[in-house]
Amino acid sequence: MNAKELKQFGTGLAFVSPWLVGFLGLTLVPVGMSLYYSFCDFPLLQEPVPVGLDNYRELAADPVFWRSLRTTGYYALLALPAGLLVSLGLALLLNAGAAGQAAYRTAIFLPSLVPAVASAMLWTWIFNRKLGLLNVVLGYLGVTGPGWLTQPQWVIPALALMSLWGVGYTVVVYLAGLQDVPVELYEAAEIDGALGWRRLWHVTLPALSPVIFFNLVMAVIGTLQVMTTPFVMTGGGPARSSYFITMYLYDTAFAHLKMGYASAMAWVQLLIVITLTALAFWTSKRWVHYAGR
Repeated sequence: MNAKELKQFGTGLAFVSPWLVGFLGLTLVPVGMSLYYSFCDFPLLQEPVPVGLDNYRELAADPVFWRSLRTTGYYALLALPAGLLVSLGLALLLNAGAAGQAAYRTAIFLPSLVPAVASAMLWTWIFNRKLGLLNVVLGYLGVTGPGWLTQPQWVIPALALMSLWGVGYTVVVYLAGLQDVPVELYEAAEIDGALGWRRLWHVTLPALSPVIFFNLVMAVIGTLQVMTTPFVMTGGGPARSSYFITMYLYDTAFAHLKMGYASAMAWVQLLIVITLTALAFWTSKRWVHYAGR
């Protein structure tokens, strides 16, 4: 490397140094420390003491951990496919070229800009058993609404329903993908007699599959880390029926000051996310179609 190349290299490092410092100080170092703490008894206000795999053994026998994991999985099974399907359906409708399209796009995207805490407070009122808007509407239809946030069997479906409020970002991504579908494919499908649902199934969805895959991966990561909404709306109740794994992790670390145990929990959560993401990548070979392949 000559003097000119060395100078250019130094200039490049100077430009990326803020990101490098931030990544090292705020991401890489804390991740490494959490891995170390997961093998320690660390009451946060005292020095960490290595205990080997004790934290992970305790996790394996912790009924609260397994219940919070099941709750998170149940929520993901409801919210993830519903969010993908609803956002895809809205994107297809918005892409149809109806009058007032800009207004509809704004109306769908606007809720995703509302802060999570404000949205949680709004939906807490909507789900109110006696005065909530949802049960009032159901009452007009002759249906007695349940206690959405007070009955254990309804709280997770209620939170999954609320998650559809913020699909605006996903709709925008789908819309961008729909704009990139080659017109030639639609013309060829029309010549072959593929219209309506057949065109959607054989042309639109295969061309949109990379976008669907991206939204799927992001949804897996997001649903397995949900915390703000149930924390504000239910506090984990009733009877811990909405006590998600991230809420248990937070309480363990900052309420009970068991940082080592919480770190072990965080790494188990990370391994679950990595496993599901890897599974999505593995299956993508069969259903994701990239242009030119």
